[in-house]
Amino acid sequence: MSENKNVILTGASSGIGEKIALMLCSTGYRVFGIGRDFEKTDKELLNNSLFEKIVCDITDTKDLTYKVKEIRKEAEIGILINNAGCAWYGLHEEIGPDKISKMVRTNLEAPMILAQMLLRDFKKNGGTIINISSVTAISSSNPHGAAYGAIKAGLLSFGNSIFEEARKYGVRVTTIMPDMTRTNLYRNADFEADDAVDAGLDPKEVAEAVKYILERPYGVAIPQMVIRPQLHRIKRK
Repeated sequence: MSENKNVILTGASSGIGEKIALMLCSTGYRVFGIGRDFEKTDKELLNNSLFEKIVCDITDTKDLTYKVKEIRKEAEIGILINNAGCAWYGLHEEIGPDKISKMVRTNLEAPMILAQMLLRDFKKNGGTIINISSVTAISSSNPHGAAYGAIKAGLLSFGNSIFEEARKYGVRVTTIMPDMTRTNLYRNADFEADDAVDAGLDPKEVAEAVKYILERPYGVAIPQMVIRPQLHRIKRK
């Protein structure tokens, strides 16, 4: 795995981010996990000496940049994992401006800001950026999720561009695009993955994908990775 084992991970308090944090800590990484609320977070993670919870709303740019500066005083960061996400689904005219803004700021703006803050160091010392996007990023259309799909496509485009900018400096950038995953992301939707075990991904599978990327030998980069359940099947709530 990467020699520098200091990680900034957003959305670490639940879902995919929680599983990524548990995986990283179990393999010796020091994780600075950013999240808004850790009340329901796995106690095993919170009690792990390699995990440091950072309470922060990443849409609060002033607080986010302050917290990251404080983290960097404590440790040289070698890995950035932009995992935090939020989504609202439905006909686009029914998704209000506040919800659109929150999706843009959480899913795209914050990753851009964090990458900007760390890239100079990554170019000097080598570093890895992993963006957790969505399979909607490569879909030609996303009815009932138009804004979300467009934003995730933007994150994919951003990741591809940063890879091309920074690859000659040894910086690796990967965009992981999971399909339906059994997390709380769909709390604002009227659908969710079907109950069939092979109709939805376990968040641990995305964590294993992160592990696989970090384990690649120097000189090997995986710019994009798509993960899908075997079945494409959803159900109405």
